[in-house]
Amino acid sequence: MEVLGITEADLKERFVKSSGKGGQNVNKVSTAVHLVHTPSGKQIKCSVYRTQGLNRYKARDLLCLELEKEMDPSKTNSNLKKLRKKKQDKYRKSLKKKLEIKKSEWNEPM
Repeated sequence: MEVLGITEADLKERFVKSSGKGGQNVNKVSTAVHLVHTPSGKQIKCSVYRTQGLNRYKARDLLCLELEKEMDPSKTNSNLKKLRKKKQDKYRKSLKKKLEIKKSEWNEPM
């Protein structure tokens, strides 16, 4: 947050009741976090975790990612492309390895 120039004074934070999995705790306690960055107007609602503390942390993390993406979209796009290529290469390598194993099984005499 410091790198992006976000201070706690720029944030408005509300706690609301979340919905979904979590049982009685989720229905009774306000665990979801609604975060608003006043200078940019960005709004984030986070109810990923069952605890308020973790949701507060995650909401701030998501806000930083959104603002970073807004500042330099090419940086995030290139990172995504690199990750996709890495996954594809790993998948191809595993397929090739499986094929080699099957070929060796086919060539063995019975």
